[in-house]
Amino acid sequence: MSKYSTIAPTERLPEWLRRPIGDASALERVQGVVKQNRLHTICEEGRCPNRGECYAAGTATFLLGGSICTRSCAFCQVEKGQAPMAVDPAEAQRVADAVEAMQLRYVVLTAVARDDLADHGAALFTTTMEAIRARNPLIAIEVLTPDFWGGHPDPQQAVAAQRERLATVLAAEPVCFNHNLETVQRLQGEVRRGATYKRSLGLLAACRGLAPAIPTKSGLMLGLGESREEVIAAMRDLRDVDCQRLTLGQYLRPSLAHLPVDRYWTPEEFDELGAVARDLGFAQVRSGPLVRSSYHAAD
Repeated sequence: MSKYSTIAPTERLPEWLRRPIGDASALERVQGVVKQNRLHTICEEGRCPNRGECYAAGTATFLLGGSICTRSCAFCQVEKGQAPMAVDPAEAQRVADAVEAMQLRYVVLTAVARDDLADHGAALFTTTMEAIRARNPLIAIEVLTPDFWGGHPDPQQAVAAQRERLATVLAAEPVCFNHNLETVQRLQGEVRRGATYKRSLGLLAACRGLAPAIPTKSGLMLGLGESREEVIAAMRDLRDVDCQRLTLGQYLRPSLAHLPVDRYWTPEEFDELGAVARDLGFAQVRSGPLVRSSYHAAD
């Protein structure tokens, strides 16, 4: 049993976090295509509150590498395990089939962490991008990757391996490279098990060095116990590595087995933090309680 399972929610969701399901017909249609092609989307695995809206707008986020993640982040609903399924060589083509069937114009590709693979899943992104573009080269593809860290006890070799995996993905020329910092520096250890603040910032910095024409993006969840000052410090750290796009959203507890919500930030507070982010120099900012990494990504 998780140590969090005995921590009961302290209050009902605020009114601003309750929203209708959205376009039910689009939701049903996309869910049918995903199920038919035996795929996973973070929209469904994470029960994203915006999925009906995004599906209707022609955007979806596919989860590559199966449904089991080798990391055990305390905020995430995706299933965890150290023995994930073997890589499915037909997954890329099935994603391309689904993209074509859904007539998507903008696709976000993310993946479970695959620390069991030599390339930590980098090829999952490239083969899927190739399969999608073989059908329609005009489809825009954004990637939201893990940190590609691990496999070498020597720090210098680990950094070199991370850069090599990153370079593999960037060589396929996504329209945007996204890697989420998720939370402020103080809370990283409990929230992001297996990942670190420094490594994530290093990955974003390496992206700017390897492919300066590809915009970088990151996201923070609020409501885990961070202060306003810590959020702004994290935004400054992202700007220091020339991260250009930012999403800020409210953490919502997926179940009693996950981290509890410390507090719900108000829409006005999100607006204020969004203004601070723009003043810091982010070229694109999405800040609001229901904002997620891929929300309005096509914009």
